[in-house]
Amino acid sequence: MRVRYFGHTDVGMKRSHNEDAFLADPELGLFVVCDGVGGRARGEIASREAVDFIWEWFKREEQTLEQLAEEGHGPESVGKLCQLMRGAIQNATYMVHSLGLLNPDQRGMSTTASAFYVTGSLGIVGQVGDSRVYLSRDDRVSQLTEDHTLVNYQLKHGLITPEEAKKSRIRNVITRAVGHKDYVEVDTLPIPLFPRDRILLCSDGLHGYLDDKALANIMARDVQEAVLESIRFANGEGGSDNITSLLIEFVD
Repeated sequence: MRVRYFGHTDVGMKRSHNEDAFLADPELGLFVVCDGVGGRARGEIASREAVDFIWEWFKREEQTLEQLAEEGHGPESVGKLCQLMRGAIQNATYMVHSLGLLNPDQRGMSTTASAFYVTGSLGIVGQVGDSRVYLSRDDRVSQLTEDHTLVNYQLKHGLITPEEAKKSRIRNVITRAVGHKDYVEVDTLPIPLFPRDRILLCSDGLHGYLDDKALANIMARDVQEAVLESIRFANGEGGSDNITSLLIEFVD
């Protein structure tokens, strides 16, 4: 299937610089959104480096990816693709962590990573942190990723209610990050793709404001307009963080 896509990032209304980064390489089939953590521009370095390291890993494995595409999407091939996604994000984790150790000014920097790889009618999700990946299909939108945050942990274990989660002072504290340590557990998810499916990758500067109605309104628009509207929407709601939105549409 062919893809149409558009991505944009915005500093928001409250921050002085943008620590988000994104990448779209439709020829390789790779799309990534990262949201840096660390302050003093260190998050900006972490997110940019992570995006580059993930891309480099996939680019280096391009021949393997082509071989797996020829084999079809059987369980073994899908397993190898998930393993490759985990390897790419884990490599970025090790490299960003190492950069922080080598440069005292960058020590402690880390980033989220939400990645999506497309091969034919199959998509592979890779996830660390609290950026998100959504799927829009048949006018229904679902979240494909799980937030790696303290608040989500509390919600899963019934320690707080959804209403309490929205007001929690620790709602932005993440439990997994690329670069915080030299290893991180990476979530992967293979999904079949169909014509007219849409995949939205975004940082929490956007999804922190989204509800079902706003998400449906954004997804109903043309690809470029949907992304630009999502940025306008988040800024209109306060724009308290950097905002990144990357939308992919699959065309028969």
